[in-house]
Order: sequence, then C-alpha cells, then structure tokens
Amino acid sequence: MTGGAAAAGLFVRFRHEGAAADQDANKRFVTMKISGLGAWALAATLAVSSAGAADGPLPHRDDLTAEDRARVSKVLAPPTDFTRPNPFELMQGGAGTSRKRINRDAYSHANANLTFEEEQEFKVGNGLFKKMWASSPSSTLASDGLGPLYNARSCQGCHLKDGRGRPPRPGDDAVSLFLRLSIPPQTEEHRQALASKALLRIPEPTYGGQFQTFAVPGLPGEGRFDITLEEIEVPLNGEEPAILQKPVYTIRDLGYGAMHPDTLISPRVAPPMIGMGLLQAIHPGDILAQADPEDADGNGISGRVSYVRDPKTGNITIGRFGWKASNPTIRAQTASAFAGDIGIGSPDQPAPWGDCTENQQACRDMPHGEQAALGDTEAPDPVLDLVTFYSENLAVPARRNVEDPIVLRGKELFHQTGCADCHRPAFVTSRNAQNPAHQFQLIWPYTDLLLHDMGDGLADGRPVGGASGREWRTAPLWGIGLTETVNNHTRFLHDGRARNLLEAVLWHGGEAQAARDQVVAMEPEDRAALIAFLESL
Repeated sequence: MTGGAAAAGLFVRFRHEGAAADQDANKRFVTMKISGLGAWALAATLAVSSAGAADGPLPHRDDLTAEDRARVSKVLAPPTDFTRPNPFELMQGGAGTSRKRINRDAYSHANANLTFEEEQEFKVGNGLFKKMWASSPSSTLASDGLGPLYNARSCQGCHLKDGRGRPPRPGDDAVSLFLRLSIPPQTEEHRQALASKALLRIPEPTYGGQFQTFAVPGLPGEGRFDITLEEIEVPLNGEEPAILQKPVYTIRDLGYGAMHPDTLISPRVAPPMIGMGLLQAIHPGDILAQADPEDADGNGISGRVSYVRDPKTGNITIGRFGWKASNPTIRAQTASAFAGDIGIGSPDQPAPWGDCTENQQACRDMPHGEQAALGDTEAPDPVLDLVTFYSENLAVPARRNVEDPIVLRGKELFHQTGCADCHRPAFVTSRNAQNPAHQFQLIWPYTDLLLHDMGDGLADGRPVGGASGREWRTAPLWGIGLTETVNNHTRFLHDGRARNLLEAVLWHGGEAQAARDQVVAMEPEDRAALIAFLESL
C-alpha cells in the first residue's frame, strides 16, 4: 500500500453488484468521490500535464498516485447504463453517510467516519449551535453578548434542524430569511478595496451589510420589510401551466434614518448544513478544472471560480460557501454568521457590536458580552472551533429509491437535459483533507461549486466579490428530497421563492435556459420522473 493510501485508509472497491452491495462496501472501506467536470469527458481525457510530459488522467490531482488517478478517472466516466444505480451511489456522503432512520433529525447526525473522541466534540458543538444567546448584562455569563442588532438568537434559529430556511408566512417575523445590503463603490478607495478583495462588497453606510430586524431591549431594530408576490405563468407541455411567484421586497419603519439611495438589496434563506466538510475537502484542482469562463467548449455553460481572500491567512483562494461562494472555509462562514446574524464577536471577527456601523452609535454604546475571565471575545476559543467542527461534520443522509425504475429514468433525463453540466454529480475528495474523516471519499453533492449566470429571473443585481448580480454558486442537491421531512416545507432557491422542486427548475435561466426549456417541453411522465430523481437525493 502506498503512503497516500495508508494516510487515507484502505482503497475503495469499485464493485458493480448494485445498491445492496454499496452499503456494505462503504461500511468497510473509505470510499472515493466522483470529480465530474464541466464536460464529463475532460476528466478522462486530460492526459498531458501543462509541462507536456505524459502524466496520465487528472494531472491536477497532486494528492493521488498515477494508479489512483487512473482508477478515479475511470469511475468518473459519464454514466451510460441508466437501468441500475452507479456503484456506491446510495452512500452519497461517502463512508460517512448517515444510515439512521429518516425523520426530522435526518440532517442532524454526525459523519459516520468520526472517532469516538470526535463524536464528543461534535456533540459539544451541537450544544453551542443550539445555544440561545442573551443580551448583556446577563446572569448567564457565558451566553451574553447578543446583538445589539441581530436576526436570530442562535445558529439553530436560522438553520432549523440543520436544514433549509424559508420566507416568513403571512403575519410572521422573518427569522430564517434576511436581507443583504450593499452599495456600488463610491470612491477610489472603495474600488481598490474591491479589486484587492480586501472587501467583497461596500456595506450600506448606516445599516451595514445585513438588515437586522431585531434588537436588544432599549434599542430599535433596523426596521421591517414586506414581501409582495408577482405571478408568472409558465406553459408546460401536456399539463396545466405552472404559476411562479416572484417576490418583491419593500423595506419600511427604518430605525436609523434613510438608506443610501443606491442601496442594493438581496434576500437570503439559510441553506442546509449537511456535507459541508466534504465540500471543503474537494481538491482545488477539481474545481479549477471544471471552470470554463469563456465557454471554450461552446456548450453555453461558462462556470467561473469565485476567488476570495481567506480572512485567516490573507491569501487569495477559492470561495466555496454561501449563495455566491463568498466564503472560502466553514470557519470563515461560521465567524461571519456569528457576527452578522447573532451579533456575537469571535476570535476571527472580534467586534462585540456585530454589524452595527459607526452611524449607529447608540448600538455601539450598548453593553457587550466580552468578559476577561472567559476570553478576549464574546465567543472565545474554543467556541468558534467547536461550532465549526460541528458544521463540518453533519452527515449526508443516504439516498432512497436508487433502484426504482422511475428514479433511474429521471436520472437519465437529468443527464440528457444538461442539468449535470453544472450540478456535477460526484467528486473524490482530497487525500490531504484536514480531517481524516473527509479524506479520499466518493461523494455525490451535485454541484461544481462554480458561479453561473442564472438569467434575469433570478438576478438580484447585487455583485459580491467576483460574482455578478446574475451569478450564483451551483447549489448542492444532496439531501434535497428530505426538505419537507426535516423542515416541514418545500421552499427552494436563494430566497425560497420556489414552492416545490419543479418551480425551482422553472426559475432557471441564463446558462441553464436550455436545460429548463427541455423540462418545459417534456412529456408529463418524464417531468414527474425527473422530480422523482431529485426527491431521491
């Protein structure tokens, strides 16, 4: 066994006995992940390195031996037989896939590859993820520091059951949906900050980067917003038309004066938390190899890498997390959520006032939760470490109905229509991933982690870093079929506008327009099969 294999564990056995064998094989072996590229054939045909020397397939995978690369390339070839599942397809989160009972806790289980000690760390992180923060001063010394402005009192408040947020129901306050705010650059200093990626957007001068509707006692919230809906009819072959609902947002009752006249607003729902550590473990070369910013292959799809500055190292790196891939790591995403959503300072973003700006002095003057006896920030080490570890190790649930003929037909249509060109089915994670539980895993997230132009219908008109106002990161699809089971709703897309999976598909435009139009033209039974496939993920 090679040194790389020893570090990652036993080689996977790529067996073809079907889904029944998948479960047993994945229990015993560390699995490998499919690395689908923008064009599936690219992974299999890259045979010469940039230096010109014969280097076999996948030359960018410097973590793999030549033998590994050949085997991975083979297993990543595009499927041709849609009469049965791919090997290991059932275990879409690799050997760490959760096989526990499907219920409301389906997104909340630990990666099955964790050691006993890591499971304990996961459970402590879970407690902190659910923790309700209190305003200062408070008798709960380790829990004060909330706000002063905030959107939720806990991580769980937005990511209910570690799942997907939704727009507020009529009469409810928005909790798992909030508004991002920014303005176009106003000065040369602004433009230089954006160019260097010191900033990814220019915050609204008074209300900051996020609209917080809640505040601690004695302080007004930033305001409220209303949502009105515009109906759009979409004809469907062989069926009644679909009626899409386009949300329009109106901010009212501003607590700190007028907003900048050029303020850009973009709604966001909280995304599901499963499998994030595995996405982080994808080799950067696999992401770069999929990018085709100039559409060199002429297929109408031009995925782009989101480049951001890692706040921990200061280096420019690949953004992987967030609706516009604006965070490079789960730790960075976690620190940003502590600061923006809850108003809690952490070692990576220490300001105790969260998103309160210099123009909200009353907010900055409120008591904070920093306590020297506990640490330098409101959420001192190891709080951020533990919540990050928890977020990195939420298991992906196993798929259902992988052998169902209707699901297999839907899978074939998913590939035929070009959905798989952006929602790349699988990857093999890096052997050098930081956590051994994530190393050398065959995973099926159905994303390329790239930015794509999704057309006018989904455009928010608000650039973030390298992402334009029309671009979004390809959302992972694994676990999407359990949304209703876990979260008691079926609202999808960045603002939850889609009321079901078909509506989510019909909102696709831009680079996805051709695939969307094929879905519209399908016979009803084929459309139903495509949805059945998505529901099996």
